[in-house]
Amino acid sequence: MTDRLKYINLYDYYGELLTEKQKEYFEDYYFDNLTLAEIAENLEVSRNAVHKQLKETEKNLDYFEEVLNLYEKSLKIKEIIENLDKEIKDKIEELI
Repeated sequence: MTDRLKYINLYDYYGELLTEKQKEYFEDYYFDNLTLAEIAENLEVSRNAVHKQLKETEKNLDYFEEVLNLYEKSLKIKEIIENLDKEIKDKIEELI
């Protein structure tokens, strides 16, 4: 998995734990595909400030996953579900 995909997935799980500023920078960079320079210009900050904020956000997302393991657990659950009987699998998927 690429780092980009990894952080997008982690953001789905832990995005609400980030500050509004971190969410804004992250979404501009990862979802809107803006460059560091474009984000800096839009927010009237330096390119370095954007880079630093993104690195801090990535660090926070890694930390949340390290402590909580929600993403890793969801992957394991999906793997287990794939190996279940079709009827049981369908019932579980309805619940999640």
